[in-house]
Amino acid sequence: MRVMKFISLVVILVVVSTFAAAQAAPAQTAPTVKHVPITNTPSNSGKEMFSNYCAVCHGKDGKGNGPAASAMKTAPTDLTLLAQKSGGKYPASHVAAVLKGQAMTASHGSQDMPVWGPLFSIISQGNEAQVQQRISNLVAYVETLQAK
Repeated sequence: MRVMKFISLVVILVVVSTFAAAQAAPAQTAPTVKHVPITNTPSNSGKEMFSNYCAVCHGKDGKGNGPAASAMKTAPTDLTLLAQKSGGKYPASHVAAVLKGQAMTASHGSQDMPVWGPLFSIISQGNEAQVQQRISNLVAYVETLQAK
C-alpha cells in the first residue's frame, strides 16, 4: 500500500512539475531581422554584392527564400520572375530605380528592404560614379537570375 502511495505521489509531482515548466517556458516570438552596418563589398562584382547585400532576404538563388525572409512583413520578391512579370523583358531601369529608392515596391511599404543607393553612397564615400557602378553591376547580376 505504501509503495502505491509513493508511486502515486511521484506521478503527481512529475505531472505538476511538467505543467509548471511548460507555463514558465518563454513564449515563441516572431523572427526578427537583425540590422547590421553595411560592409564594403567590391563595386565591380554584382554577384558578390548580391551575396552580401541581397541574398539574406532574396536567397542566393533570388527566389525570395533567404534566411531573413520569414521575419519580413512582406515576402521578398522572387527576383527570378522580374522579366516574366514584365512581358518577357527584364526591367533594368525599374530595378535600378528600386535600388536607388526612386521606385517603391511592396517590401518598401514596410521599410523592410534597405534603399541601397544612399547606403552605397556611404560606403563609396560619396563617389557617385562608384555608386552608379555598384547599382549597374547589381542590376546586371539580377538579370542573370531571370527564369528562362
